[in-house]
This record gives sequence, C-alpha cells and structure tokens, in this order.
Amino acid sequence: MAATLLPTLSPPVSRAAAAFLLRAPAKPIPSLHSPTLRRLLAPSFSPATPRPLSAMSSSSSAASAARAVPARRDLLMLGIETSCDDTAAAVVRGDGEILSQVVSSQADLLARYGGVAPKMAEEAHALVIDQVVQRALDDANLSGSDLSAVSVTIGPGLSLCLRVGVHKARKIAKEFGLPIVGVHHMEAHALVSRLVNKDLDFPFLALLISGGHNLLVLAHNLGQYVQLGTTIDDAIGEAYDKSARWLGLDIRKGGGPALEELALEGDPNAIKFRVPMRQHKDCNFSYAGLKTQVRLAIESRNLCTNDIPISSASKEDRQSRANIAASFQRVAVLHLEERCQRAVEWALKIEPSIKYFVISGGVASNKYVRTRLNHIAENNGLQLVSPPPSLCTDNGVMIAWTGIEHFVAGRFDNPPAADEPDDMQYDLRPRWPLGEEYSEGRSVARSLKTARIHPSLTSMIHGSIQK
Repeated sequence: MAATLLPTLSPPVSRAAAAFLLRAPAKPIPSLHSPTLRRLLAPSFSPATPRPLSAMSSSSSAASAARAVPARRDLLMLGIETSCDDTAAAVVRGDGEILSQVVSSQADLLARYGGVAPKMAEEAHALVIDQVVQRALDDANLSGSDLSAVSVTIGPGLSLCLRVGVHKARKIAKEFGLPIVGVHHMEAHALVSRLVNKDLDFPFLALLISGGHNLLVLAHNLGQYVQLGTTIDDAIGEAYDKSARWLGLDIRKGGGPALEELALEGDPNAIKFRVPMRQHKDCNFSYAGLKTQVRLAIESRNLCTNDIPISSASKEDRQSRANIAASFQRVAVLHLEERCQRAVEWALKIEPSIKYFVISGGVASNKYVRTRLNHIAENNGLQLVSPPPSLCTDNGVMIAWTGIEHFVAGRFDNPPAADEPDDMQYDLRPRWPLGEEYSEGRSVARSLKTARIHPSLTSMIHGSIQK
C-alpha cells in the first residue's frame, strides 16, 4: 500500500484546525482532505473514514483553539531535502529566522563517477540522513517534540533519493505526532528569496537554474505559477558540470565554480560558439548542442584533458582550456540573457505590476551570471533578487521556509498513523512540473524529457480548491 503525501495539494484546512495542531502537535487530528482528490491522485491509498470537522470541536472550542495559536514567529519547521546529491536539513522559525542549517555533500562521489549515480546517491543519503537531521535539531537546541511540523521534498528529483528524505520525515512526524508538508523542490528555490527579502511579494518573475533545471516562471501567488520557458534537453548546470569535467578540472567543489574560476583567465571571444535556439522566438532553453561544441573544441585542439588535469597542464595548455571555459560561459549566459529578456516582456504583459526578477538555484551563485542578469533587470526597471550562495544550492532552509508558507496557508498532511509500517511505499513525484505552460511558450523543439508523470503543482492545487 502506498502512502499519500499531498499536503500542498489538499484544500486549506480551517484556522481552528491549524490552531489545534499548533497547540497540541502530539495528538493527530482527523483527516480533513478531500476523499475525491485522494481517489484521483492516489488510487492505491485507502484511508480510514475521516471524522468530520464538526466532530472534532464545537464552535466554542474552535474559538478557544484559535486564541491558543502561537504567533507565527513561534512556529518551528524542520525542512529535509534529499532530491539529488546533497543531504540537507534545517530548522526555521515562522518569521524566517534560520536556527540551523546542515548540508552533507556528495562531492567526492560526483568527482568519482562524473555525475550523479542514483543508487550510490541513495546509499549516501541513507548513511547520513539520521546524523544530518539530528545535528540540525541539536544546532537549533531543539528536540522533535518542540517542532510545529516537518516539511520534505517530494519532487521533482531522483525517486531513490526522494524516498530517503520522505521516509525520515514521516518517521519523525509519526514519533512526535507532527503534520507534514510535502514541498515542490523548484517552488522552494523560488520562495527562499522571500525569506531573504521580506519586501518580495507576488507577483514576480523567477529564473530557476541548476544542474537539472532551467525554468522561467511567473509567480502569481503561493502555489500559482505560469511556466514561460524550460529546457528542451539539458540544463545550464549540466552543461557547466560536463564542460568542467571534459576540461580536466577539479570538480569536487562543483563543476560550475571550477569552470567559472578558470574562465577568469581566458578570452571569452577566443572561440565563436553558436548561441542556441536563436531561431526560436520563445523562452525555452537548450544546452545539449553547446556541450557538443565544447567537446569538439577540446578534441580539435588535441588537449589531453583525461590524462592531464588542469593542475599539471602546461602554460599553453592551460590557456587553451581557459579560453574554452570563458567562451563557453559567455555563450551559455548570453543564451540565458536572451531568453530572460523575452520572459520579462511576456511577464510584464501578463502582470504589469511586477517589480522583482528572482534568480535562484545552484547556478545563481555564479557571479558572472548574476552580473549579466542584473543588467537585464535594471534595463527593464526591475530589482534583481537572489539568495546568498549558501541558499542557492540545494538546502534544508528553502524546504523549511516553503513548508512554513504552505502550512500557514493551511496546506499540509496530518501526522502519519501510529501503525504505519516502516516499509511503506510513498507517493513521490520525480517529474513534477511547477506551473502550466504559457500558450506562447510552447516549443516546437520539445523533447521526450518533458513527458509528464504528474500534473503540475499549480493545476493540482487549483483542482483541489475547486472541489
């Protein structure tokens, strides 16, 4: 039997119910989720018949519970992230104060295998998840019983890796009777900027760039997004990582940072790489062709990057590699600039009140990327907002903060049943779009990678509200 995990998809619960949970988190309340939604989205789940809300409390007790709800500052959220190659946990207060942040990197595995090996990544997560979560609690001087709720990434990502985090989150939630918030990984990247910049309000435009994602979205509101553009093949972070590996760089601290550092020594105009997709007047991205251009440039110059790491390269060899790195970075980011300029125009046409342009995700920590995209923002009268580098890469803070936003809105799952087996199969979403496509943004160059296993977060929330 598969366990459902639809907290951000469920109809918002009443303020009285939320107050009851916060007042007495150790006592699970009956399910308030739509049975129709459960049947549609989790057909293998067979919940017990939910007790109606009226049976839980009378109007007088509900009012008493509402008075007992603590200030938002007193809300304590544990966030767990294991969607790819970093095991992360954090505790964040309702007002955004970060009480702890712990990340265990798999950089050595990435360097050894030249990328993420899902089974190896799963085993690495399983080895450290308990220590990472416990240290996050210890650093915050808290125990599980002090928490208000637990949030965890349920997609998109690698199924094997997602399962480790979800299992740990449900284990904690069951032990301490805590509600659970399932978090969309890309929404978390977008919303963490609201923790950093308290003036950032909806609507805003967001560019989310990482090893596996290139996403341009218009954020209308919490859980309401329009996808203006995405990658039709590879993401910019994947292109950075592969190029860094082919150039013989030390990628233990990340291929992107290594290539960015080498590019500072090179001539960005030394090699005339072609800018992708200029013939397509949309906001979608493609980096597979640029990766091929880099590989061919290395081969044509007879650079023995496999046998000679950059640290042992001759002066001439190093300069050639630096020129390739700088030329690649110029074109890779120019592709971002061109698509973002069009996205700004589209977004302002849809929502003229937009004031902010958010960039987040691992690649957003690249200084060259930030500088170039700041020009796009300024030229269009927008303010660029980006989290600090520690919150751009995958982290538990962004999961905890997104969990707080949805929890306050009343979207969460009740604590797991006391008799839930440890080997429960969870409802995960490895491919899970964030928003619905903008009609002008549909690409004629779409690849099979866009096949949808789950409806978008936006459509699921909208559907649950309609019901």
